[in-house]
Amino acid sequence: MDKSEEAMQQVAENGKLNKDMPILSMKKLSKNYLLGEVEVHALREINLAIQEGEYIAIMGPSGSGKSTLLNMIGCLDHPSSGSYYLGGEDVSLLDDNRLSLIRGERIGFIFQSFNLINQLNVVENIEVSMYYQGIAERASFKRAKELAELVGLGERLHHRPFELSGGQQQRVAIARALANDPLIILADEPTGNLDSESGTDILVILDRLHKEGKTLISVTHDERIASHAERVIHLFDGKISKQEDQRV
Repeated sequence: MDKSEEAMQQVAENGKLNKDMPILSMKKLSKNYLLGEVEVHALREINLAIQEGEYIAIMGPSGSGKSTLLNMIGCLDHPSSGSYYLGGEDVSLLDDNRLSLIRGERIGFIFQSFNLINQLNVVENIEVSMYYQGIAERASFKRAKELAELVGLGERLHHRPFELSGGQQQRVAIARALANDPLIILADEPTGNLDSESGTDILVILDRLHKEGKTLISVTHDERIASHAERVIHLFDGKISKQEDQRV
């Protein structure tokens, strides 16, 4: 029995994941698409393990498989073959309804385009994910307010997205990603739509979250994020071409 299988068995027995086990583990994970009559091999037997509290950057040229790997990690799509353990559970075997629950409970998403709801203010945007988890209104408001203050938006609680700068909108997105205390925070080009100064502010927040023990995975072209990460995973033609451990 390997580590991922041990982790899964342990979760089944006591509901807790051993700290020595990877929080995320992929084994020979592949994803193929049919474009007309042509089969595209987007990912080819990916083997990847990430420990709790790691800060990971995933990089590669266009068409290398970054977006597909992000979809796999985020439980947004099913692999064609191989396994994917998240928190000790093989999520590659789950149906769409269960995957939806997994996304809400275990993954905090930060998107390049922010994906905020324009009709809602800062607090309400942060509360959205808690609403779907059935958290009581008073408790969700209290946590949303605390998270808004955490990312420096304590004076902007009742502003709507169109009243905020790009950097402030991304701060809301980060707070929303933290709302359900996820196992991993998955960021898709988190500085991609920001100017240099705003991007630097976001990097400072991500660094702080990492120091607090959060598991961060960022799919990015931004070399600044790569320089802050503990490990950089490079993709090429659907494969991991190299990994750089930047821990001193």
